[in-house]
Amino acid sequence: MADNSPEHETSAAEGAYWRENIRLLVTLMSIWFACSFGAGILFRGFLDQFLIGGYPLGFWFAQQGSIYIFIALIFYYVVKAKQIERKYDLDD
Repeated sequence: MADNSPEHETSAAEGAYWRENIRLLVTLMSIWFACSFGAGILFRGFLDQFLIGGYPLGFWFAQQGSIYIFIALIFYYVVKAKQIERKYDLDD
């Protein structure tokens, strides 16, 4: 017997919203981890053969690049989260 009450529909929408939101967060944090840890530490030796602003690229990622990428990911998250909220009719 299915419960079709408004409370059940809302909780189902909220559950789907949070699953999609958490998936988005995990994806974005994985990108940031790959850029900060990968480019700044693991691939630093390879990236240091390239220069950006007179500094080795691996050093740049470790000192500034990962911060810029993190800020860009925050802006992307804000836009995407608003789309997800609209999709599940949970926006203000």
